[in-house]
Amino acid sequence: MAKGTKATKKGGRRRERKNVPHGVAHIQATFNNTIVTITDATGGTLCWSSAGRIGYKGSRKGTPYAAQLAARNAAEQAQEHGVRSVDVEIKGPGAGRESAIRALAASGLEIKSIKDVTPIPHNGCRPPKRRRV
Repeated sequence: MAKGTKATKKGGRRRERKNVPHGVAHIQATFNNTIVTITDATGGTLCWSSAGRIGYKGSRKGTPYAAQLAARNAAEQAQEHGVRSVDVEIKGPGAGRESAIRALAASGLEIKSIKDVTPIPHNGCRPPKRRRV
């Protein structure tokens, strides 16, 4: 039997605009995609974008141009929150590393520092074997 419950509204609420002058841009550049997340100083996410969110699918997501568009989109969203300067933390070996940083700088955000936080194993998991094409 169905209970008489009220219909709940589906979908998330609209985020309120915060005023954060300085943020941290986390760029995760994998071989398949580039994800740009802009957070406040405590690590709370303000906005994010990725090559897949822009509309690219498949192998095009891993290109430097897709990373550039993702970074530009994230920077525009961050500027709506009042972000004017960022520290950049970049992770991963992907093709979009450099172009994402350049796009953040070109979109009007002042880059205070760039830090590579790519995790390096101390002989951890065995890597995948070489491709034979």
